[in-house]
Amino acid sequence: MKEKEKIDRRKFLKVLGAGTAATTAALYGCKPKGGAAGSATAADGVPAGEMTCRVNPKTGERVSLLGYGCMRWPTRSRSDGSGDEIDQQAVNELIDYAIAHGVNYFDTSPAYVRGWSETATGIALKRHPRDRFFVATKLSNFDPSTHSRAASMEMYRNSFRALQVDYIDYYLLHGIGMGGMAALRSRYLDNGMLDFLIAERGAGRIRNLGFSYHGEIEVFDYLLSRHDEIKWDFVQIQLNYVDWKHAKEVNTRNTDAEYLYGELEKRGIPAVIMEPLLGGRLSNVPDHVAAHLKERRPSSSVASWAFRFAGSFPGVLTVLSGMTYMEHLQDNLRTYSPLDVLTDADKEFLEETAQLMLRYPTIPCNDCKYCMPCPYGLDIPAILLHYNKCVNEGNVAVSSQDENYRTARRAFLVGYDRSVPKLRQASRCIGCNQCVPHCPQNIRIPQEMQRIDKYVEHLKQDNL
Repeated sequence: MKEKEKIDRRKFLKVLGAGTAATTAALYGCKPKGGAAGSATAADGVPAGEMTCRVNPKTGERVSLLGYGCMRWPTRSRSDGSGDEIDQQAVNELIDYAIAHGVNYFDTSPAYVRGWSETATGIALKRHPRDRFFVATKLSNFDPSTHSRAASMEMYRNSFRALQVDYIDYYLLHGIGMGGMAALRSRYLDNGMLDFLIAERGAGRIRNLGFSYHGEIEVFDYLLSRHDEIKWDFVQIQLNYVDWKHAKEVNTRNTDAEYLYGELEKRGIPAVIMEPLLGGRLSNVPDHVAAHLKERRPSSSVASWAFRFAGSFPGVLTVLSGMTYMEHLQDNLRTYSPLDVLTDADKEFLEETAQLMLRYPTIPCNDCKYCMPCPYGLDIPAILLHYNKCVNEGNVAVSSQDENYRTARRAFLVGYDRSVPKLRQASRCIGCNQCVPHCPQNIRIPQEMQRIDKYVEHLKQDNL
């Protein structure tokens, strides 16, 4: 099948698995309010036609509670050895499978996957009827060179070309709060782009206008104070069972999700949720935390607890997940087809779990790669993710007196060299701070690089 070819209905039915008799309503989006939509469960155990949906209060459209975050599309090596490229066939297969199982919300950005995400997403979605999916993208004008009205307008217009659409269902001001009020003024206010986007919504080229929030609460509060004037259709926030009450403990400038969600709920603004897994850390928890979760719900994955938490709030329109692999997509489909809403006892249990998580000092990196490329060649996300992995696996031993010191020392050092080439390790950091303003999690990256490098040197010198 050619990438731009309309998907054949018979071929599309095959992604459901042999023996699945699914109606059009079951295949595309959510089942109708009035009854069954031809639901079935294929051999892989993933239900079709059972996706939980939420209603957009403005449009009445039924949006799948599971939204596809298109930040982490699979890549492959180019045949000529010149680097990586999007694996378009894999993207097509993931989107086909997601749509077949009720997912209808796809979230991308000009900044994702080195600028390739919109194009790859557009190619895959173009093969399906336009009224069967909602596409979200963003004005990702982070770099000062893109703050001008002309550059921002070009980015906006290019999204339509890349996505191959003549309207965008959900359009966001991207990363509000990063850089504080000064960045907001430069990116959206002084150049007239916010006024322009409001006019585009009025013209129908944008169906819903919102913003994604990272960082400075002053900016969040300011934009909500203008809700009566702007009438935000939705707002994207970070929400998970650790950030709900403990965001400040894991993210120095962020605000507890309980406050963010509460402010949206007061105004009747639907919330779109990002980072339900806290950058993957709530799916890769320390062994004793995993056992804690499994004891209560043995047949469910560790990640499903986080997705149930995010989806259990009635003001949530959709929960985004960046699903690179089919098994992740299938697990999330099981969680939301349909959603088993958390009880009050479940929420108390997850607060206990959050307290356990906070005893382990992981770094709040979600592998978004906004800090890249580093001018000195560091692979910043790989360094931070290796450190977090070792923390979660109990392989960060502080003292040679620790019982598992030898094992942990070897695991950290061997894994570090395998995960990060030597010329891209933390020792190369000179503290230029160019990465810091781009981090939506507000990580003090140079300080973390120095801390990790000192720890590595300590392990190397200690030849016990």
